[in-house]
Amino acid sequence: MSSRKGLNGTCSVHEYTGTFAGQPVRFKMTSVCGHVMTLDFLGKYNKWDKVDPAELFSQAPTEKKEANPKLNMVKFLQVEGKGCDYIVLWLDCDKEGENICFEVLDAVLPIMNPTHGGEKTVFRARFSSITDMDICAAMARLGEPDHNEALSVDARQELDLRIGCAFTRFQTKYFQGKYGNLDSSLISFGPCQTPTLGFCVERHDKIQSFKPETYWVLQAKVNADKDRSLLLDWDRVRVFDREIAQMFLNMTKLEKEAQVEATSRKEKAKQRPLALNTVEMLRVASSSLGMGPQHAMQTAERLYTQGYISYPRTETTHYPENFDLKGPLRQQANHPYWADTVKRLLTEGINRPRKGHDAGDHPPITPMRSATEAELGSEAWRLYEYITRHFIATVSYDCKYLQSTISFRIGPEHFTCTGKTVISPGFTEIMPWQSVPLEESLPTCQRGDTFAVSEIKMLEKQTNPPDYLTEAELITLMEKHGIGTDASIPVHINNICQRNYVTVESGRRLKPTNLGIVLVHGYYKIDAELVLPTIRSAVEKQLNLIAQGKADYRQVLGHTLDVFKRKFHYFVDSIAGMDELMEVSFSPLAATGKPLSRCGKCHRFMKYIQAKPSRLHCSHCDETYTLPQNGTIKLYKELRCPLDDFELVLWSSGSRGKSYPLCPYCANHPPFRDMKKGMGCNECTHPTCQHSLSMLGIGQCVECESGVLVLDPTSGPKWKVACNKCNVVAHCFENAYRVRVSADTCSTCEAALLAVDFNKAKSPLPGDETQHTGCVFCDPIFQELVELKHAASCHPMHRGGPGRRQGRGRARGRRPTVKPSARRPKDKMSALAAYFV
Repeated sequence: MSSRKGLNGTCSVHEYTGTFAGQPVRFKMTSVCGHVMTLDFLGKYNKWDKVDPAELFSQAPTEKKEANPKLNMVKFLQVEGKGCDYIVLWLDCDKEGENICFEVLDAVLPIMNPTHGGEKTVFRARFSSITDMDICAAMARLGEPDHNEALSVDARQELDLRIGCAFTRFQTKYFQGKYGNLDSSLISFGPCQTPTLGFCVERHDKIQSFKPETYWVLQAKVNADKDRSLLLDWDRVRVFDREIAQMFLNMTKLEKEAQVEATSRKEKAKQRPLALNTVEMLRVASSSLGMGPQHAMQTAERLYTQGYISYPRTETTHYPENFDLKGPLRQQANHPYWADTVKRLLTEGINRPRKGHDAGDHPPITPMRSATEAELGSEAWRLYEYITRHFIATVSYDCKYLQSTISFRIGPEHFTCTGKTVISPGFTEIMPWQSVPLEESLPTCQRGDTFAVSEIKMLEKQTNPPDYLTEAELITLMEKHGIGTDASIPVHINNICQRNYVTVESGRRLKPTNLGIVLVHGYYKIDAELVLPTIRSAVEKQLNLIAQGKADYRQVLGHTLDVFKRKFHYFVDSIAGMDELMEVSFSPLAATGKPLSRCGKCHRFMKYIQAKPSRLHCSHCDETYTLPQNGTIKLYKELRCPLDDFELVLWSSGSRGKSYPLCPYCANHPPFRDMKKGMGCNECTHPTCQHSLSMLGIGQCVECESGVLVLDPTSGPKWKVACNKCNVVAHCFENAYRVRVSADTCSTCEAALLAVDFNKAKSPLPGDETQHTGCVFCDPIFQELVELKHAASCHPMHRGGPGRRQGRGRARGRRPTVKPSARRPKDKMSALAAYFV
């Protein structure tokens, strides 16, 4: 076999010879990185300011774009697929994987060799784990990709895009234009995300409206023997009237003996767990392992691609009758933690797992080979250990214990005492946290025996409010009401955290923020169906019917969009109802923030609003100017933009990252045709401004194609040159007291030259020189003084893509001979595909 990297530098290609369909062939195996394509609006419909959100429901055309243009995945697939006769698709065997199958086919079928006489050339492999046995079995029974399942994903993508964007754009623009302390850069709505938030707020409301009630209980204690006493539970449990409780106490407190009324001893069993599916794995990961659902899912996917567990996205909790249970069990026979238990099961015989739910997708999550903590790392090991212990428990025997109960009478009142004794630990041996709690064994007695009463008292207690939902409880609610799929549930929970709608408290409990509470209450006030799970649950059922071929894709899409379009119009007309709630909880823009820089129109101070999204607001002109996010903003030397007289501000990602000045007005209203909204002075093409790209640009970025390295004039004495597109930063000329971009260019690479002045005492230049002018790319003296790094953060306004490539003398095809301390990370491979020639 030969292996090489594909043209995108990310996906490997493996080639080897073999046989396929009874003939010798040359195999070519490669991969994709998740979805090849993504759905988006065309042209102007992606611009919030130019389109009425209502148009997004039907009038706005959509197109399939490359999900990650930097990977050139379509071109890569076409280059590798050219000249192929057959294609076998090994994508994940779920609806999303099926959808990716057709994305791959759309790219490669046009350039494959033409078929002869209707010969079948497209095949689909179906498998549940990446083991030799499963791969060979899948290859032996190849099928076809399921177009209906792919269509159901297309429908979900289009619904989520159109509905989510329409509501999100409207409410974000409406509320961010009025309030300054929302502390969220996006007021998003999602058909699944919003009901998920609704569950959290519903629990919050129950906590807030809870009124504790006082109640009383009787507690009795009897002497079992000289050294031991038994605590008895009152059969009435509790009463809410103190006088009644006092009456019962008076009736019993004078009694000296407790008489045995009845005894019982019953053998009981605690059932072993059902086989593990995705939702249960996520629940346990959150409640017991302290791992958030999205992190747990990513960890499980990594374990799967490395061959340690079977496919982690499954709704099934029932093993097929022909599933080889002993094979995975034998893999664990020499593991240091559970070898004894596994060997005993293999010797004495395994217990058939309980009959669970068969969803018809994948077998339950199963460990496929043995692993250690040193092999996996602590995080992945904890999840792998739980999955393995759970699997071993499913083929173990039930836990058996003896439950003893003694019923007592003290005066007219009845009390009970219960004890448990383990007979056979069964599955709790491998899952000790599930074991029956150790309780004292009860004394042997019979009806009519008496025990001396040592104490009887009345206790006052209060009812407690419910606690905030844990992630595990939220996952249960989402599964129960059909919100999201086993794969998307973690994404929806992560979204409401990212949007600042909830915060994760200790014990991984989800506490709604003020913003999350007001939004849900507002939806309830206007249209409760926007937040209740019922309508999304109905949509999910329709999508499942598309996947099963029982519903028409176009009809489901059209009907659902029509319903939400009507709801949107009603929501817009009734937004004042939600606004009334917002007014109570948040401050208007004019009353928020602190004075920072002067407006170029009225020359009064504008207020800097630091809460997300950070922005400047001029209360006199009633104008708001968006600023770059995820960094700090400060006034830039009270200097003004030569175009509009606005005072410049300085954005910085930190001392080791990048920084640049920007004009608030130019950043929101680009003055030149080749500028985009959000650009700073380091991308401005003004020909004479001292802060512009024209005056401070040096040459083409060493990493990205469209960026230009620009001198940061504020960075001295630890000078920096940073790309105006990506997050590359070159630290240079430390302790120089002046660095300027020269008007001259390098004769070799055409980059602008830098003129550097050092103090004599700190000059690193040869021969005690204090001044030197040279090219940062080519000059051997400068190459020793430059260190390439990546900035700490890259905010959303650093746009890549086909941008401007002029700039002051860009370096043509040259890269500086500096040692990078960080490399651009490669995208993780998350799906598999195979090509056969």
